[in-house]
Amino acid sequence: MEGPQDQKKRKMRLGAFIQSHGHHVAAWRHPEVAEAADVNFPHMVEIARIAERGLFDMLFSADVVGAGQDDPDDLCMSSFVTRFEPITLFSALATMTTHIGLVCTSTTTYDEPYHIARRFAALDAISGGRSGWNLVTSMQPLEAQNFGRDVHIAPADRYRRAEEFADVVRGLWDSWEDDAFIRDKASGRFFDPDKLHVLDHKGEFFRVRGPLNVARSPQGRPIMVQAGSSNDGKELAARTAEVIFTAHQTIEDAQAFYSDVKGRVARHGRRPEHVLIMPGIYAMVGRTEEEASEKYDKLQSLIHPRVGVKFLSRFLNYDITQYPVDEPLPAELEQHIVGSRPALLVKMARRDNLTIRQLYMRMAGARGHRQIFGTPAHIADELEAWFSGGAADGFNVMPPVLPGSLKDFVELVIPELQRRGLFRLRYEGRTLRENLGLPYPDNQFARRHVTPQYAHGS
Repeated sequence: MEGPQDQKKRKMRLGAFIQSHGHHVAAWRHPEVAEAADVNFPHMVEIARIAERGLFDMLFSADVVGAGQDDPDDLCMSSFVTRFEPITLFSALATMTTHIGLVCTSTTTYDEPYHIARRFAALDAISGGRSGWNLVTSMQPLEAQNFGRDVHIAPADRYRRAEEFADVVRGLWDSWEDDAFIRDKASGRFFDPDKLHVLDHKGEFFRVRGPLNVARSPQGRPIMVQAGSSNDGKELAARTAEVIFTAHQTIEDAQAFYSDVKGRVARHGRRPEHVLIMPGIYAMVGRTEEEASEKYDKLQSLIHPRVGVKFLSRFLNYDITQYPVDEPLPAELEQHIVGSRPALLVKMARRDNLTIRQLYMRMAGARGHRQIFGTPAHIADELEAWFSGGAADGFNVMPPVLPGSLKDFVELVIPELQRRGLFRLRYEGRTLRENLGLPYPDNQFARRHVTPQYAHGS
């Protein structure tokens, strides 16, 4: 496997971060977006096939277990209130694709480790080794009320629970060794009992006996993805993640994060090149600068002010609807900041002297991630600078409108990256792990390690 300093061989990793309509808050109002895209499966198949045609490493789907707001007058203007349950969606998409990875989000805050381990192991079997779990701790307090709680679990407790949760899931994924299932019809032996491992976990939050009732994954274990950028989030990622999704506005901030997390990974006894850092990139592509600007301005014009302010309030975890939209964020806001994303947005607003309106207009699509709009060459320049400058191993691309913005990226930016030798010309293997260049994991409980034939892409 190539090392991180071998720039001649090192290739950029790309995820296609999909929302049903697109990432822009007003994407659903765009005339080119399919009707009822949030429940339109053929629309999602089209998106998946465009990304696979572009040789993306993975589809990536976020998720929350709630509609997100109390006020029906606010809910009725947002397209983010409904979505496919991601495991169900990606299981269906697995049958419609052949190479692209399928990474979706499931919370550790309001679920159980056995459920998560079983669902992703099943998705891995259905897809032939292309699944990944994006581990999150639930951010929205309203999610608690869907699971018998009046009050959201405190952040520190959520992260402690998440660490134990991840350990249990990985233990369950190693319930069976690679060659445990002999399925010998003549002898009547279905599996070798010496290659079964009962977890019998007893911890602070969970008691889970095991074993998992799904055989070991075609890629050893599903890929572990983590998206937290707080100190607790970085520690969790350094311990557990193989891919890290993060948000940065400047290359300097991205470089600092990259160096910090890679250092933490090493301190946890892991190889830094085995953890891929992929910041989110919101890209608006045009054949000319003028075309890109026209596309951007058209989408921005569709933002309803009420939606913009409420959207910003949600991401700040602070109600700013009472403040004038053409003035800066209130001075007292800093006293209420909790979490890495609100801190990033406030830092951006203060740095660029933005009003509330200007801030919600800027984050309406990217939500704090880096925005780039322009020609394919300009976008490739930006990605190359971050990739070659110690800021990223790749990017999670966030199309403003689907499928149009993703199609533009595939047809215009991907060829430019390939021309520069930064991106693959074909898929390298059959599993997501192979295509990401990550090693096949040993079973942590096995007395001897057997690497199955399919781990080599044969």
